[in-house]
Amino acid sequence: MAPRPEGRGSLPRRLAALALPALLLVGCLGDQSALLPPGSDGDGEIAPAISSVRRTADSEHQRLLAAFGGEYRAPRVKAALDEIVQRLARTGEGQVGTFEITILNSPVVNAFALPTGRLYVTRGLLALANDTSEIASVMAHEIGHVTAQHAVQRAEKEAESALVGQVVSQVLKDPERGAAVQAGSKLSLARFSRQQEFEADKISVASLARAGYDPYGASRFLATLGRNSAFRNSGTDQSPEAKRLDILSTHPQTPERIAAVIAAARQIGAPGLGEHDAGRWLAALDGLAYGDDPRDGVVRGRRYLNSSLKIAFAAPEGFGMEAAQDMVIGTSANGAQALRFDSVTLKSGQTLEAYVAAGWIEGVETKGIIATQIGGLPGVTAYGRGTDWMFRLAAVQIGERVYRFILASRGSSDPERAMRSIIESFRSLTPAEAQATRPLQLRIVTAAAGDTVAGMAEGMPEQDRPAELFRLLNGLDRDSTALAAGQRYKIIGE
Repeated sequence: MAPRPEGRGSLPRRLAALALPALLLVGCLGDQSALLPPGSDGDGEIAPAISSVRRTADSEHQRLLAAFGGEYRAPRVKAALDEIVQRLARTGEGQVGTFEITILNSPVVNAFALPTGRLYVTRGLLALANDTSEIASVMAHEIGHVTAQHAVQRAEKEAESALVGQVVSQVLKDPERGAAVQAGSKLSLARFSRQQEFEADKISVASLARAGYDPYGASRFLATLGRNSAFRNSGTDQSPEAKRLDILSTHPQTPERIAAVIAAARQIGAPGLGEHDAGRWLAALDGLAYGDDPRDGVVRGRRYLNSSLKIAFAAPEGFGMEAAQDMVIGTSANGAQALRFDSVTLKSGQTLEAYVAAGWIEGVETKGIIATQIGGLPGVTAYGRGTDWMFRLAAVQIGERVYRFILASRGSSDPERAMRSIIESFRSLTPAEAQATRPLQLRIVTAAAGDTVAGMAEGMPEQDRPAELFRLLNGLDRDSTALAAGQRYKIIGE
């Protein structure tokens, strides 16, 4: 998304703020954890009714919308999801009630629920599903968290853990023992949450079968999630295996979950049972926005373009970038350098040089302040050094707004050359260029005889590793080359 007022704090702190804090956790399926307090719309009965949760309903719902780009309007997809959830709810065990679905305008891959029955799914996750049973498995998983009241159980467990640590540390006057107890409690909570994920997966498989969907859709979609994580992580020097979640993770490893849901599906029947309607789901997806929202700026390869601000710049060679809440972030291929771009407003009477001298990063002294021109606009460059990082800073003033770059390099390596390439690339967009910055969309196309993965990938503009991405979007094997004539596939287009 576009940089918005005000950028605050250090890079790690602001990046960490992308995951919302939580008192109650209800499951998430995607690449990033969204830990959210509960919410409800306050209209009618949302399952299950939890009076203590309802009080914060509207505010938490709005906070969630703000964090994930607002609600995305996609009538065909929404209608398909509503039908799927109704089928799942009708066949649910016990007091199920009603559920309300919101599609979030975010390219991140995530789905989660509030304990009052609100279900959320990002358009980034929707793009990865390839048939009705796969997306139904996501909805069934989140419904499973709600009906099993996992959020309430987690809150009670956290309260118990906090009380035990407080008693040992304060009442028994033994801080070291208190710290040890708290560490053990965290491990217990992590295991507790992982068990919740397995339970929600098991509920999901059973729900799929009862609703008439292919119960193996859950394993196929989890496999796609694993491949998506590997695809996103492979831009760094760490292998996907090296990025495995540690023991305190709240989610089991994807291979563990795949094995568990396959075992559960086999208890129901052999593969081939139940609905897995690809044509219907792909028809609903046709035209779904893909990637960044152009109203807030978009990433095209190494380039960032913002049609509202009418500015553009390019990351250094070898960098990957993505738009995030209130900023653009990027990392080098080896993970040794990190880039952040955001904006702030100058105080009344404050000069650009004075703002830069006041310091951007806590604990880092700003040095070498030089006034210059960046893209024909007033600018300032500077540098600073922290304990583990060397920083290069640049700021461009447009009216009362300051658009700023922070480039960090691990260790003593000076990222001056990389910052210079960013500064030299910064420019204003012409009206024609701004108008031409259109959203990317999922397009559903029918393969003709002789069509190949490589040929389809060539038609996807400015995508990193387009052939690999095409296979990922369409659930194809890594070695797939030829396509089935007459079959429909997803591509990315304007």
